[in-house]
Amino acid sequence: MNWTGVIPAITTPFLEDLSVDHAFFAQHCQWLIQNGCSGLVALGSLGEGATLTFEEKEAVLKTAIAAVGPDVPVVAGVSALSTEEAVRIAQMAASAGCRGLMVLPPYVYVGDWRENKAHVAAVLRATPLSAMLYNNPIAYKVDYLPEQVMELLADHENLHAIKESSADVRRVASLRILAGSRLKILVGVDDLIFEAGMAGATGWIAGLVNAFPAESVELFDAAIRGDKARAMELYKWFLPMLRMDTVPKFVQLIKLAQAEAGMGSARVRPPRLELTGAELAEAQRIIREALATRP
Repeated sequence: MNWTGVIPAITTPFLEDLSVDHAFFAQHCQWLIQNGCSGLVALGSLGEGATLTFEEKEAVLKTAIAAVGPDVPVVAGVSALSTEEAVRIAQMAASAGCRGLMVLPPYVYVGDWRENKAHVAAVLRATPLSAMLYNNPIAYKVDYLPEQVMELLADHENLHAIKESSADVRRVASLRILAGSRLKILVGVDDLIFEAGMAGATGWIAGLVNAFPAESVELFDAAIRGDKARAMELYKWFLPMLRMDTVPKFVQLIKLAQAEAGMGSARVRPPRLELTGAELAEAQRIIREALATRP
């Protein structure tokens, strides 16, 4: 598993009856890789993993793996209400042929560090797959502090990366100082990619990449090589859309961007509903302006 580059948190497409559209999903996977992405993360929050059954999750992973072939890593998001279910998902992902895991805190229950450490440890021990810890205190109310991440690193040789979504760019520097080359640090907040790239992040688990992969890859590459002028030029163009990744309706907004860009539909599974009215009009205005001024 190579935890570098732009790795989309890929959306899950649905047909009119809201079953998974595997034919389009395979096409979307291939298109993202053809445009320079280095892997795929499926079943995350952007992938509406919480609305998928266990069997659907397995089918989605197998479709992605078949679509991109053995040389492209597919990572499974591991999120569940219980530790037992999370372990089951991790083991299924390994059997399906995934190359890595993205390990989330348990859904709903916000435990203390002792409980969260035990949950993550159980998932990490369940398979030999390379794993990325997902730190998103804004969404999940669990904050894996740098010192706690170091505890996990000391105990688990297959923990190799962190998706840092605290929206605090100082975490990138803190983790780099504490962990050195032992830990790959990937940005998980779209509208922080310029700052985090300059601070030394090694990858980007991206959202708007689902609609704009070539631009996402170019922005990330410019940021990590220190080309501030080109990175800022792209960032200024992209920023109104990148901010769509950090609001409650980010799934609806990113799928709408896909539809407007001609690569997907806006369908979501309830309890999410598609945007309507003034909310839809404003989102379309932002996306269409970006399309009209594409660099």
